[in-house]
Amino acid sequence: MMCEVAMEEREQEREISDVDPQEYTSGPGNGNEITLVVNQSRARAPLSVLLATVLYLAELISAAVMCNRYHRTDDDMWMSSTIVFMLLPAVLIQLALTFIHRDLGRDRPLVLFMHLLLLGPLIRCFEALLIYYRAGKREEPYVTISRKISLKKGQGAPMEWEIGQSQRNLATHRNAFKRTAVIQAFLGSTPQLTLQMYVTIQEKYTLVPSRLTLMIITLISIIYGALVCSVLAIEIRYDDYKVRLRPAAYLCMIVWRGLEIATRITTLVLFSTALANWVILDGVVNLLFFFFLPWVEFWSRKGSLTENIEKNFSKVGTVVVLCMFTLLYACINIFCWSEVQLDLSHRELIDRKQRWNRLAIYYSVRFIENFTLMTLWYFFKTDFYEYVCAPLLAVQLLISYILAVLFMLLFYQFCHPCRRLFKYNIHDCLHCICCYKGRRGERGGRRGKLPPSYSTAATMVMVSEEPLEMMDPQNSQAPNVNSHLHERETAIVDDIMEAA
Repeated sequence: MMCEVAMEEREQEREISDVDPQEYTSGPGNGNEITLVVNQSRARAPLSVLLATVLYLAELISAAVMCNRYHRTDDDMWMSSTIVFMLLPAVLIQLALTFIHRDLGRDRPLVLFMHLLLLGPLIRCFEALLIYYRAGKREEPYVTISRKISLKKGQGAPMEWEIGQSQRNLATHRNAFKRTAVIQAFLGSTPQLTLQMYVTIQEKYTLVPSRLTLMIITLISIIYGALVCSVLAIEIRYDDYKVRLRPAAYLCMIVWRGLEIATRITTLVLFSTALANWVILDGVVNLLFFFFLPWVEFWSRKGSLTENIEKNFSKVGTVVVLCMFTLLYACINIFCWSEVQLDLSHRELIDRKQRWNRLAIYYSVRFIENFTLMTLWYFFKTDFYEYVCAPLLAVQLLISYILAVLFMLLFYQFCHPCRRLFKYNIHDCLHCICCYKGRRGERGGRRGKLPPSYSTAATMVMVSEEPLEMMDPQNSQAPNVNSHLHERETAIVDDIMEAA
């Protein structure tokens, strides 16, 4: 989310392909450099931009209708809270779009006026659709040359192609709306859904159509934002490759994120109906912990503030932008695990290492917290729940969270496009845990000889930024991508910065 400028300027990229490792063989190199010139005749439709805009406008309109209803019924507290959760992400989205497109120093009064009306995503969507409609109708000079490795049927070839102005502008719009989708989901939709569920319970399950519509829209926005956040984390961490996720991977992530977030929100809402003051304390503690965690790590490493956020920013401006990033990071972690881990001392603000220990600690602590909240709700619940089987409801929520963790493990084991780059995968970790006692004596001598994963869902070539010893021994040798090529060919490939 915070390294869009650096990602847009990268020109070299490699591609991940779903090819079985046995099918990819390499022989002695012949020393011939083979470059495949790729011509891209048509840009990809900006569907992600359109979807993010529709969700933004739908939630904004439905929240405004709900505020009007609260005003007519004199529910000032619910109306004020709904307005806050409606306007806060809207304002931040306008600032994010203006910052990414750098419009403050340009003469674009109509665009800036639309942003003042909180309709910036609408005019940006029209711009993207107009660029897509005009792309390919007239010849335009390229603005950069991009190179990557393409794998087809077990053979690899370095490719070089020209990127025109239209493709580059569309890529900028896609990257911008990916960030706005995450902001909308975790700074607006998630607290909005929590509030509306709480109001529904307080009003004895009086679910009016306007509130039901708002809750459905916010739930879709949350799932989409969490999905975009997960894909963004993979693309940022492995930005030297072209990441291609299968439909099974998207389905697994949707179920994983949907169950995780739905269970978390339901737990907080039920607990708030019994101990409203304590749920505020729980939320504040979570927010402050995850907000200051990146800063504490930054100070412990004695790092210096990165200077590539914006050249015109002062130190104070840089700190303000970093605080907004950490605020978004904290809000994500309150409701679900953030795939993007911050490193404020890094020039791209992202920790590229896969922190398995943090992942395990987070889900373990979060499960204990949910269990504790459900237990307290069970003992302090009001008489309103006398017709509800409270033990069954609590067990269902805990089982749903366990299922979310299981789908997460399935994703990392079978569906993650970059799982071959992991030093250890889920199967290896479980194997080590089960055999720890029997292998304690010979653990030191057999380090690095863990059995390979039995999963064959996806494979990849070796990333240049990772050392060879960090990978599976069977992938320790870098393949010669030119060894099996005997002729030149021209191919059509996707835009290197296509939407997730």
